[in-house]
Amino acid sequence: MALTKKQIKQLRGMANSLKPLINIGKNDISDSLVKQTSETLAKRELVKISVQDGSGLDAKEAADKLAGQLGAEVVQTIGNRFVLFRRSKRDDIEHIALVRE
Repeated sequence: MALTKKQIKQLRGMANSLKPLINIGKNDISDSLVKQTSETLAKRELVKISVQDGSGLDAKEAADKLAGQLGAEVVQTIGNRFVLFRRSKRDDIEHIALVRE
């Protein structure tokens, strides 16, 4: 599901107040990091991720690679941080209501 410009703008605004919940370090994108990110996306749908100095990836590379593995959308990349969005299939969470075009 591709996000529209309005939806990306909405998600960017929501992401401003988020703190990075996941850090990518010297191990770059490991299986455990992919699993942890997937679980976090399932609970929250919108996740801010930070790329640490020891990583061999920059934020754009890490965002594209991780989003590709998780079937998520890259909402934004700023400096060493990026935000991912993926609609959750869980019924026990409050879903993000996206604006319609």
